[in-house]
Amino acid sequence: MSKDKKKILYLMEYPIDLPGGGQESTKTLCEQIAKDGSFEPIVACPELLSTSADDYGYRVITYPSDENREWSRIRRIRNFIGRIGQFRKIINDVRPDLIHVSMSESLITYGFVRRAGRYSDIPFIYTDRGLRTGYRKHSLICIKATMKHAQRMLTTTQYNASLWKSEISTPVTVIYNTISGAFANYDPDGRKMARVKYDIPDKMPVIGFAGRISGEKDWGKVPGVVAAIAAAGIEFKVALVMSVYEDRDAETVRNVRSGISDVIGIDNLIYMQDLNQNEISDYYYLVDYFIMTSCFESFGKAAVEAMSRKCVVLSTAVGGLPEVIGTPDDLYDMEDLSKLTDRIKALEADEEAKDREREMFYKRYMDNFTQDRNTRGHLNVYREILETE
Repeated sequence: MSKDKKKILYLMEYPIDLPGGGQESTKTLCEQIAKDGSFEPIVACPELLSTSADDYGYRVITYPSDENREWSRIRRIRNFIGRIGQFRKIINDVRPDLIHVSMSESLITYGFVRRAGRYSDIPFIYTDRGLRTGYRKHSLICIKATMKHAQRMLTTTQYNASLWKSEISTPVTVIYNTISGAFANYDPDGRKMARVKYDIPDKMPVIGFAGRISGEKDWGKVPGVVAAIAAAGIEFKVALVMSVYEDRDAETVRNVRSGISDVIGIDNLIYMQDLNQNEISDYYYLVDYFIMTSCFESFGKAAVEAMSRKCVVLSTAVGGLPEVIGTPDDLYDMEDLSKLTDRIKALEADEEAKDREREMFYKRYMDNFTQDRNTRGHLNVYREILETE
């Protein structure tokens, strides 16, 4: 890498190869920044799960971390203290021109270093991938204190930006989230091939659910959603994808799978786990209706992935999801699932309307959430900050 290129260091508290919105967004951004060639991206994250640092087209530095730290307060504190030391070591070794903190735990960790007076000569920015309303009191105090030293906060929706602008004096810039290069090109034959592969009967719709295991995704509600759709007289299959990280996630998987199977039968459930980006891209071709059941969502990256594959996206109206989805007709209330089931029944009865809905979502993806738009937004912020330093 050329010595003339300024270095951007990305600080993360999860491995960059762990499936999840924050990790995939950072990975995609770094790929595009490296491709552009204006800056040198460097990622600092916990030890990789299934890949090697050599697999990436940019530098990846790993540090030890306790993946099951949420099991006890002592383990969380021990891990937090260890991360402080690791961040200091990595920053000292890299000497970046700008630090981009990609996750909230990493911001709080870096805040303990930065507020102690270290690295005041290195500008830093923070991408808030959550929502201002979603942080616990002590986390919010730490974030606000750390942001006093930041040059910029980035948010993934206007909704979250409006929440923060009344709380902090740091400038806030909105850059919509994006998805990986695996979704860049739409295959017109993809849906047909997926249905053949999984032997889906002609005209039978496939309902999709996908994401990492977390409380925000409200996985426990999924069997109830499936039951409501079945009770509405719709015949369908379910294509389910779950990403497992912690040991306790296995129980959630068992409960969700058995709950769905109890409603529609095991033969009508297609289950996949821990898919890579190419695999998850192919998965969406299988899906007619992709349903978000989140009780809290800052952005909803899975919704954009589904849009790129011309799925009809139906979502709870929480957090930033209404801004991402864009149409009130495709938002529903988890406490009253009749709007969701009525929407599916209406579209199943009108194939032309269903096709228009698919094309509408694909156009929304192309107009708002492509890699080019995301990369340009970040490059503009980096240049603005570094040129004024």
